[in-house]
Amino acid sequence: MPPPDNSSALKLNPVLATLPVYQPGRPIEEVARELGLPAADIIKLASNENPFGPSPLALAAMEKALRQTNLYPDGNAFYLKGALAQKLGVETANLAVGNGSNEIIEFAARALLAPGDDVVMSQFCFAVYPIVTKMAGANPVVVPAKDYGHDLPAMLRAVTPKTKIIFVANPNNPTGTLVPRAELLRFVEQVPSNVLLLMDEAYIEFLEDAPDLLPLIRSGKKNLLLMRTFSKIYGLAGLRVGYGIGPADLIAGLEKIRQPFNLNLIAQAGALAALEDAEHLQRTHANNLAGLKFYEDAFRALQLEFVPSSANFILVCVGEGQQVWSGMQQLGVITRLMAGYQLPKWIRISIGTPAENSRCLAALKKVLGR
Repeated sequence: MPPPDNSSALKLNPVLATLPVYQPGRPIEEVARELGLPAADIIKLASNENPFGPSPLALAAMEKALRQTNLYPDGNAFYLKGALAQKLGVETANLAVGNGSNEIIEFAARALLAPGDDVVMSQFCFAVYPIVTKMAGANPVVVPAKDYGHDLPAMLRAVTPKTKIIFVANPNNPTGTLVPRAELLRFVEQVPSNVLLLMDEAYIEFLEDAPDLLPLIRSGKKNLLLMRTFSKIYGLAGLRVGYGIGPADLIAGLEKIRQPFNLNLIAQAGALAALEDAEHLQRTHANNLAGLKFYEDAFRALQLEFVPSSANFILVCVGEGQQVWSGMQQLGVITRLMAGYQLPKWIRISIGTPAENSRCLAALKKVLGR
C-alpha cells in the first residue's frame, strides 16, 4: 500500500500555532478527582463567582422555564432587553446580548478587525482581549501598566492610524484596579472617533460610586461600547449571560454577527428575574466589602504585598506562586495562579463567605509557614 499523501492534509489556521489558551479557574470536581478529596470539602475562590449562589428569584424562574425547554428561546431576548433598557435608561436598540460578555468581545472583534489592524490594551489585562485580537489577525499593542492598572495617557499615545479598538476594564481583571473618575472621563473624550473604546464593566456593580458612562450612550456617542455581565454580582456565571450597551448603529452591526438563539431560554428567564432581586445584590455587595477588608487587614499583618481591589477578588504576592497555589489546593482551597498574567509570584483570591475567607487565610498561612 502506498504511503498516505499528506500534501492535501487538513491545514489549520496558522494563528492557532501561537495562540494562547485561556485557562479558567479549576473546577471543584476536577481538583477532587486529581487529589482524591471529597468535593464537598473543597472551596473554590478562583473565578470571581458569587459565594451566595444565584438569586432565589432567578432559581424559581429557571425552574419554571425548564418546562418550556422543548421550545426555542426568544432569539431577540425581548423581555430581557426591555428590562435592561428600563433599568439603564437606554433604548433596546442600544443593547446586544451575548453568551457571557466574552461573546460581546468576539462580536466587536469580528465587526471591526482585519489582519494588520492594531488593538491597544494594558499589561495585566483580561486574557481574552489578546486572544480575540490574534484570532482576527490583528496585533495586540500592550501598554505597560502603571501601579498594576491602566496608564491611560500612555494608551492614548499608543494609538496609530491602524488602531481599531482600545480595551479598558474598569475595575480591571485580574488586578482589581480602578481608574479615577475624572481621568476616565477625560480619556473617553480623547479617544479618536474612528477608534472603538470597549469598556469592560463586568465588576461595576461592586463599586459604591461607579463612574457612569451611560449618559454618553444616551447622548449618541458613536465609539463607545460598554460590557456588563450577570456572572459576577448576580451569581449566574454558569448561565453565561452578558450584554453590550452602545450606539444603535454599532449594535445593529453586532446583531448581524450574533448567532440565532445565542442566549438560551433558561438563561433569559434567570437573568430577567435576577434583575428584580435587589436584596440578593445588596447582601452580595456588603459581603464583598467586608471580605476585601478582611483580606487587606490580614495581608498587612502578614506583611504580604497586595493590590487594593475595587472588584470581588484581591491579588496578593506570595513568593513562589505555583508552590503556594498548589499547596492550598492540597488543603482543599482553590485560588487562581497568576503566572499566565506575567505575575508568577502572585495568586488571585475571590471573595467568599466569611467562613470560606477564614479557611482560605488559614490555608495560606499554613502553606507559607506563618
